[in-house]
Amino acid sequence: MQIQGSGALVTGGASGLGLATARRLAAAGATVTIVDLASSQGAEVAAELGGVFAPADVTSVEEVAAAVAAAQDAAPLRIVVNCAGIAPPAKVLDRDGNPADVAAFERIIRINLIGTFTVIAQASAVIAKNDPTESGDRGVIVNTASVAAFDGQIGQPAYSASKGGVHAMTLPIARELARHAIRVCTIAPGIMETPMLAGLPQAAQDSLGEQVPYPARLGRPDEYASLVQQIVENGYLNGETIRLDGAIRMAPK
Repeated sequence: MQIQGSGALVTGGASGLGLATARRLAAAGATVTIVDLASSQGAEVAAELGGVFAPADVTSVEEVAAAVAAAQDAAPLRIVVNCAGIAPPAKVLDRDGNPADVAAFERIIRINLIGTFTVIAQASAVIAKNDPTESGDRGVIVNTASVAAFDGQIGQPAYSASKGGVHAMTLPIARELARHAIRVCTIAPGIMETPMLAGLPQAAQDSLGEQVPYPARLGRPDEYASLVQQIVENGYLNGETIRLDGAIRMAPK
């Protein structure tokens, strides 16, 4: 599907993978709506890209619906990229062997999995009503899982469950939305250069990169953004989760 002239909505678009994606889509001619928390740099990013900032918490149906409406007002919405997410550790047992607080588990699931579903539901309802392009397409939705969906490490049961859920719902949603000419794919990144890793000492970052078979480095946000663009433009990609990880398979810890 052609990016030029399309409306694009990117959650988590003020930083990391979302920011790189927003910049790439804008450079390709999309009108980009940045969806991120009101406390983020979303307004500045939107101004840089000539787009729209729609502050929203992805766990709020009302705020997500308003953000989708803002994106549709800016340009016919055809591209949705779900990058909003968190990755704090949440073990089953604490250091004393007691059951961990289930609230931490619930929060990660609510943001990463339910938040992604909420954006998909609200956006697809709007995209489905848009006129198709000359090629018959209405839109493309790209979600973000993680290699943790398949190789979860100790301390990642909640994160792995949330990202495993994003992977698992990709195919059934793609099958459902096919009648509306909307494709759905998911990217499962490996160890990427994101703000979550930027706070680590350089030696720690280098050590993580050396765990990747090839290339032995951290993944770059623009490599994620490049794959988003390829998914949008390749009309036969649908219902698939694509690992973007340099062939890494995560160790237990």
